[in-house]
Amino acid sequence: MGALSITGIKPGSTSLKLTAGKITKTVPITVLSRNLLSYGPAEGNGLTATVNTDGSLHVTGTATGQWRGLSWTFPCPVQGTVKLSGTSIAGLSFNIKCLDAKGQQLGAQMNLGNSVMAIHAGTVSLFLNVISNEATPTAKDGDLRVQLESGDTAHDWMKPDNTSLKGGGL
Repeated sequence: MGALSITGIKPGSTSLKLTAGKITKTVPITVLSRNLLSYGPAEGNGLTATVNTDGSLHVTGTATGQWRGLSWTFPCPVQGTVKLSGTSIAGLSFNIKCLDAKGQQLGAQMNLGNSVMAIHAGTVSLFLNVISNEATPTAKDGDLRVQLESGDTAHDWMKPDNTSLKGGGL
């Protein structure tokens, strides 16, 4: 009995038809994005995010205050070490927090500065936020390409599988 190795080229779904003698089996194959984030349109605290056709976030507006902005919460898709990378907009920060079943933060948040960390034991969901880091927020109009992936190496940005998750203000 031999082994079969399949490498996905791009995200999507297909099937693999296997035949051995008179037996044929069709196996569904789904290739997921390596970008583990989920986000989508959001509005709140003076900022608006829309999703560009390439899956990046377009953020416009002026935050209502420092550390105010947008957020998304979604089920944690992995355990182990993860890497956060991306491009930002001057005056905005993004970070990820691990949340337990009660929505309480576990451990420190992940920023670009401490971009490799282990998902904390007990993590049920992740909390992504995009916030103003300016004492007096200024108008923003730009694109964010943020990526969270398994391991400790950043790869080229890839559109997340879910870009329709409704976000809100923070």
